[in-house]
Amino acid sequence: MRPPGQRFLMIYSGVLTAVFAATVLGAAVSRTKFDTLDVQRINIVEPDGTLRMVISNHARLPGIIVKGHEQAFDRPQAGMLFYNDEGSETGGLIFGGHRNARGEVVDSGGSLSFDRYNANQVVQLLGVDDHEDRMAGLAVSDSQQNGQGYRRIWVGRDDDGVARLALMDGAGHKRLLLEVPDTGAPSLTFLDGDGKVMQRIAPVTGSSSSR
Repeated sequence: MRPPGQRFLMIYSGVLTAVFAATVLGAAVSRTKFDTLDVQRINIVEPDGTLRMVISNHARLPGIIVKGHEQAFDRPQAGMLFYNDEGSETGGLIFGGHRNARGEVVDSGGSLSFDRYNANQVVQLLGVDDHEDRMAGLAVSDSQQNGQGYRRIWVGRDDDGVARLALMDGAGHKRLLLEVPDTGAPSLTFLDGDGKVMQRIAPVTGSSSSR
């Protein structure tokens, strides 16, 4: 028979072990609620550590990550980046805007984009308004794996103030334009592969006929 002191130590040790296990298990499954959380970057990962999403400020936004390996790439925005099952970037939601030393507005706007697997963007919803560009719209592109892709569809408003639907061929050349400028005179234009106008249809002033 064990001495009373030894039995007490065994019981005490067992109780501490049980309390510790319950504490660790409870922490693993519990939820913590915050009214306010200030953070510079959040990484969302799979159980094996594979990166799936990053929410970050400008300073901590990563470069281009392919299969878990990051390549330096300057991004003047903050936002959210998405990654596929292999840990490769597959799109994102970014936004920014500031004034440079000359007082010019730069990098102002936002973009929501989705990439093709192992390739570039295929869909992009964007709005840009700074000293260089003013546009807002939806772009759909071809995107070849490990190669160049070309924009095939643009629906939006460009820097010239024209509301435009542009359809491009596989080489990125504009072939059909449906346009309405801010003056309100619509037109439909057909172009060849060199950008030469083949036919243009527009309403004739004072008539419902077209040419």
